[in-house]
Amino acid sequence: MQRVSQASVEVDGAVVGEIGRGLLVYLGVGVHDSVRDAEWMAGKIAHLRIFEDPEGRMNLSVLDLGGAALVISQFTLYADARKGRRPSYAAAAEPQAANTLYQATVDQLRSSLRRVETGMLQAEMRVSAVNEGPVNILLDSGGLF
Repeated sequence: MQRVSQASVEVDGAVVGEIGRGLLVYLGVGVHDSVRDAEWMAGKIAHLRIFEDPEGRMNLSVLDLGGAALVISQFTLYADARKGRRPSYAAAAEPQAANTLYQATVDQLRSSLRRVETGMLQAEMRVSAVNEGPVNILLDSGGLF
């Protein structure tokens, strides 16, 4: 995820999701992920303190700020390019399972944050963002459940 001052996603030249200050989340779902992973991920995204407080310390969450999230489904996060010249996506969940857990994560976020936008699943998207900081955080629930 990235801390952003603005982010948007377009499909076929039309904006389908757009936020101001908040988080741009690229969400990959793996073959071993479950609803518990989706719940954990949504909680971590909403509550992780990566925004600066008045003293300049990263002490505030997107929830504390009343910020938004733009969540983009991103199976390529599971690319394994250690061998050969073409990445393997064997660790990525199949589309139906991935979509179910992606939506579960989005639904959980919507229960916490005032605004959650999304891209379009399995569509060719153009994502634009102004990264603040830059702050990029990798979250992985792997092995927790």
